[in-house]
Amino acid sequence: MVIEIKNASKEIKKNFVLKNINLNFKSGVIYGLKGKNGSGKTMLMRLVCGLIYATTGEVIVDGKTLGKDISFPDNTGILIENPSFIDEYTGLDNLKLLSKIRNEITEKEIVESIMRVGLDPKDKRNYKKYSLGMKQKLGIAAAIMEKPNLLILDEPINAVDDDGVKKIRNILDEEKRRGAICIIACHDREELDLLADEIIEIKEGEIVS
Repeated sequence: MVIEIKNASKEIKKNFVLKNINLNFKSGVIYGLKGKNGSGKTMLMRLVCGLIYATTGEVIVDGKTLGKDISFPDNTGILIENPSFIDEYTGLDNLKLLSKIRNEITEKEIVESIMRVGLDPKDKRNYKKYSLGMKQKLGIAAAIMEKPNLLILDEPINAVDDDGVKKIRNILDEEKRRGAICIIACHDREELDLLADEIIEIKEGEIVS
């Protein structure tokens, strides 16, 4: 997969939240987005995965333009801001329900994804009783369970314990070696340097380095 962003800007309520973005993303690379809150990191992630479309310019995925030829990149795993699931369901039941949208993976693959993030697939607690860290891990499990071509994780280590952070590092490395495009945002610069192959710095909606 190759994603090209060409001269893309996004205007919301007469305010440009992204300005003249030019970037290329290639398979098998982890890209780290660096910038303060409100800098445009989350908006850029939304733009890449088709949750918003450019006001001017374009986003091209394998030769097809988002918002014209296709609505979303094919097979994308996303965790942007806070994960949200059905409170009364267990983690496993939530992911089983979610998997029915594409209906491409087995329960065994869902169980493996839950275990990869360090959760117990046999845990009978419902999602409402999960800690913040557990909710974050389940969100990551949902993002990776269908072996996405594009993996987007916004603050993946937020509220996660040290052991969980190690598992997330391993997951990103495994997804990269599998050939996924991985785009992550992390407020911890040291952790971002450890996780990412390339750092993209954003300030006030513009790429500065």
